[in-house]
Amino acid sequence: MDIRTKRAYDDPAANDGYRVLVDKLWPRGVSKEAAQLDQWCKELAPSDDLRKWFDHDPDKWQDFRKRYFAELEGCGEALYDLLGQVRDGRVTLVYGAKDEAHNNAVALRDYLKDKA
Repeated sequence: MDIRTKRAYDDPAANDGYRVLVDKLWPRGVSKEAAQLDQWCKELAPSDDLRKWFDHDPDKWQDFRKRYFAELEGCGEALYDLLGQVRDGRVTLVYGAKDEAHNNAVALRDYLKDKA
């Protein structure tokens, strides 16, 4: 299982595999052509309330992960579809946040690895 994370502002690479945007909002200033996405999975993004509460505060990271994982449990089909892609080959979770260590794509990667 090969799940990677990558900022939407970084250039796509041939070895990214299946590229999925996992944010609810489209990254500002990135065209759809430049993003080269295979899928935009808004359903797997954290809720607006959770995203605003977290505000990329590293001190809230562990709590964010617990709350986000609980939200993911209710995602059903979107989650199962992505797990299928993960089992088929490399998947790159694309996100817009500046913090490369504390964002929903990193948390989602950990969640998927646990579920796959």
